[in-house]
Amino acid sequence: MIVVVDERELVKDGFNSLFDREGVASAGFGSHEFGEWVSTVDEHDLKAVRAFLIGECSSDLVSPRRIRDRTSAPVIALSDQHSLENTLRLFESGVDDVIRKPVHIREILARISAISRRFQDEKPYSEFGEMRIFVDGRDPEISGEPLPLPRRERRILEFLASNAGRRVTKTQVFNAIYGIFDEEVEENVVESHISKLRKKLRGKLGFDPIDSKRFLGYRLIT
Repeated sequence: MIVVVDERELVKDGFNSLFDREGVASAGFGSHEFGEWVSTVDEHDLKAVRAFLIGECSSDLVSPRRIRDRTSAPVIALSDQHSLENTLRLFESGVDDVIRKPVHIREILARISAISRRFQDEKPYSEFGEMRIFVDGRDPEISGEPLPLPRRERRILEFLASNAGRRVTKTQVFNAIYGIFDEEVEENVVESHISKLRKKLRGKLGFDPIDSKRFLGYRLIT
């Protein structure tokens, strides 16, 4: 999930729509509600956040360093002012990157992936036997051949790969794919997505690489 902080409803709604087209969950906050949320939100919910995008808002209420106290997710400033002074001021506030608007939503996602890799010293993909799973929105590859997947199924596979060696619950998968504030979609939709994903992977690999245990969740295996 991507969190967008901006006082303008039009900006938040616009980003939410653009991220949704890419199959990425997002949530929008104003300064006051974000300050309270980031201080009190449960740690498990916070882990569902891939990045924070900070636009026009109160610097007293939205502090990159305050965010960093709770999570290592990238904090990126969205700038409407194309000036060196403003860019330097934003970096001094503690953000990881400054993006000048207008910008394509895919560039934002690519920058988020690049920053995350630097933090974690990771390659832009994970390998599980014959399967290569990317973190930049590309379809996975099996034995070097792309496996086209719907956006939700691809994001689930990426999430499982990012948690290699650990089990993730249905709730954790749902929060990562749909966001922790989506009340219009039932959590059980995760089971349908994973069932379809497993069928496709089994057809290509000859075995099911997703291990599931009732009440414990899912884990990617090789």
